[in-house]
Amino acid sequence: MSKKIYTGEVISDKMDKTVVVAVKRLFQHPKYKKTVKRVARFKAHDEDNRCRIGDSVKIIETRPLSKEKRWVVLEVLDRAARGG
Repeated sequence: MSKKIYTGEVISDKMDKTVVVAVKRLFQHPKYKKTVKRVARFKAHDEDNRCRIGDSVKIIETRPLSKEKRWVVLEVLDRAARGG
């Protein structure tokens, strides 16, 4: 069985070794044919605390690491612009 891989944006990095990643998806409503946007939030393990809010990351499904954490940050795709 292959593991799911999603791309999303880090929306919270306040926890130690954990980030919250928002994965946005667009789909067409089956009846009304309008494009609908849905956002799923996943808690992902970030071993080195390298992710910051606004970063674009790739996450992969893994075994349960805690009560709500079932994902691991695979790689940071794009860094957010840092204000100085």
